[in-house]
Amino acid sequence: MSTREYDLVVIGAGPVGENVADRATQGGLSVVIVESELVGGECSYWACMPSKALLRAGSALRAARDVEGAAQAVTGTVDVAATLKRRDAVVHEWNDSSQAEWLASAGIDLVRGHGRMTAEREIAVAHADGTETTLRARHAVAIATGTAALLPDIPGLRDAQPWTSREATGVREVPASLAILGGGVVGSEMATLFSSFGTQVTVIARSGLLGGVEPFAGEAVARALTDAGADVRTGVQVERVERDDAGQVVLALSDGSEVRADEILVATGRVPRTGDVGLEHVGGEPGAWLDVDDTLRVRGFDWLYAVGDVNHRVLLTHQGKYQARAAGDVIAVRARGGDVDDRPWGKHVATADHSAVPQVVFTEPEVASVGHTEASARQAGIGIRVLDYDLSWVAGASTHADHYRGQARAIVDEQRQVMIGATFVGPDVAELLHAATVAIVGEVPMDRLWHAVPSYPTLSEVWLRWLEAWGR
Repeated sequence: MSTREYDLVVIGAGPVGENVADRATQGGLSVVIVESELVGGECSYWACMPSKALLRAGSALRAARDVEGAAQAVTGTVDVAATLKRRDAVVHEWNDSSQAEWLASAGIDLVRGHGRMTAEREIAVAHADGTETTLRARHAVAIATGTAALLPDIPGLRDAQPWTSREATGVREVPASLAILGGGVVGSEMATLFSSFGTQVTVIARSGLLGGVEPFAGEAVARALTDAGADVRTGVQVERVERDDAGQVVLALSDGSEVRADEILVATGRVPRTGDVGLEHVGGEPGAWLDVDDTLRVRGFDWLYAVGDVNHRVLLTHQGKYQARAAGDVIAVRARGGDVDDRPWGKHVATADHSAVPQVVFTEPEVASVGHTEASARQAGIGIRVLDYDLSWVAGASTHADHYRGQARAIVDEQRQVMIGATFVGPDVAELLHAATVAIVGEVPMDRLWHAVPSYPTLSEVWLRWLEAWGR
């Protein structure tokens, strides 16, 4: 057994772990990153990248069909085999050699194997060949192990061999029918995807779709799925699951009905991958979310950091990478004995996690949101004004598509007269989101936004319509 020492040890080489390691290395620290699967993690191989690559074919086809001239040129449906082949190229056939090469070029050491803390600042890495390496951190350990799919305790579910998001995005043989348990982002996106493949999709959700955003967004996605031939069932729960002798999955629902499908995808939430990282050896609770402050340091420890999904602040890759940049910088500053306020361009904190989180749901239609919803703002006791606008009334919508349907909502803090939330629903609205994010994070006064003139004719002209509705 060999022993090696570094300034920082990072457990988990997904995008979050890579960014922590990179920023700390740029700060002058020696860094090693430990990975038990693929460098690049869940996002690169089983989540963000493959799912969006798979969804793009259906999205492009629908866009073409909504424009006269292009619609006449479209004569077929999504080519499933070609779409899967493109997915394979995007994930590099699940080969992480290029990502491992990047780590080396950045001066970051890579140790492959399963890492577990065995004592304060000490990690034992078990390798596939049965050997073990001990890594000691002079200054800090960062846990960036992410999350795994939650399998609810439903009788018969585990025995039915359900899919999680990994099986869905890594699919090789597309089923004729698919039952999706859960109406959140993963469930809604996968329902959109498999409907585009011609699969008969049934979505089962205890409440409406996309419960964390404005209600009109989930309603629009549910309508589009129904129009695409999916069966969207809300207000019901799965009480029992089994596979019959023919191999089909049979779901008994709380309303007495039954759903049969070739496969079942469970998309009901996530759990932290902290069950086997050695938390018990340092006074932590295995399997728990890790509570952190705004510098991403685990509360109660001066050497342990938890970055990305594992801390349960925001389960989004871009927010995890944002946290990682802050964490990597602060670890480097603290290792030099510096103050975390010393960084020239600001503090080492992840404050955007609290109020300015942007998210795009790549359904049909797309849903893009940032900051407060009407409900969350009112719950927070903020005096607000809600500005709604039908995106189909914007001139750019008529040039974008012949039958554009969409909606945009801005939430304005009446007292401070700044925008604190925005939601867009419609084709290609993802590209509208960053402008709203900048306005919210920058706390740009509504009166000042009159001078940010949107180009004509584009969908961005909705900003002018919001200002006219604001009327001040």
